Amino acid sequence: MSLAGRNAVVTGGGRGLGRAIAAVLAAQGAAVAVWDLNAAGAQETVAAIQEAGGRAVAVIGDAADTQVVADSAAHTHAELGPVTVLVNNAGITNYAPFTDLSKGSWDRMLQVNLTGPFLVTRAFVPDMLEAGWGRIVNISSSSAQTGAPAMAHYAASKGGVIGFTKALAIEYADKGITVNNVPPGVVDTPLLREQFDPDELAPNMPMKRAGRPEDIAHAVAYLASDEASYVTGQTLSVNGGRYLV
Repeated sequence: MSLAGRNAVVTGGGRGLGRAIAAVLAAQGAAVAVWDLNAAGAQETVAAIQEAGGRAVAVIGDAADTQVVADSAAHTHAELGPVTVLVNNAGITNYAPFTDLSKGSWDRMLQVNLTGPFLVTRAFVPDMLEAGWGRIVNISSSSAQTGAPAMAHYAASKGGVIGFTKALAIEYADKGITVNNVPPGVVDTPLLREQFDPDELAPNMPMKRAGRPEDIAHAVAYLASDEASYVTGQTLSVNGGRYLV
């Protein structure tokens, strides 16, 4: 697979899944704009890509803020040019029993996890339509497939991502643009480690191990490639057998 000559945006690229995705896309030849709120993290990802011989730029800002997204898209266009590969990875999570769940927490979860992908995708679809070629990969969650206690807001937001994926896939199926989503299961990332020890969760997994960020990244790279040109509207579950569909 090769992404040579393609320009990509990876939101939430400053650590964890986003960093691995950005690195793999760059290794496949794409120039990558690493979007993240955390400037240090984004710059570390860029430095690692550049050290490996790839091309990347850091774009700092909140991917759920309308004006910031517009400014970040303009910055990306100025640095790289038109974008035809987009990975909507930025997201947040937390836990709250449903009766304790505040409207503020609900609103923020949907703003980041669902409205964010809408805003960023809207910024780059015109590039893809102009090129007659595009790849959009949304990072959803196995929690949206199975449900999860104390995560009604999170599961709802990621379920929305799956529906969003399918709707866009149908709308752009004849335009050379594919739209798919990857719902990770238990993956050893800094975000997961803020809540759990992956080694304690691993025995409950069919494969008896937590996933690695690279497991997700290679699935995303496939969906971003020419080899996946006839794959759209799909949910590619990368979860070690946690959920079978």
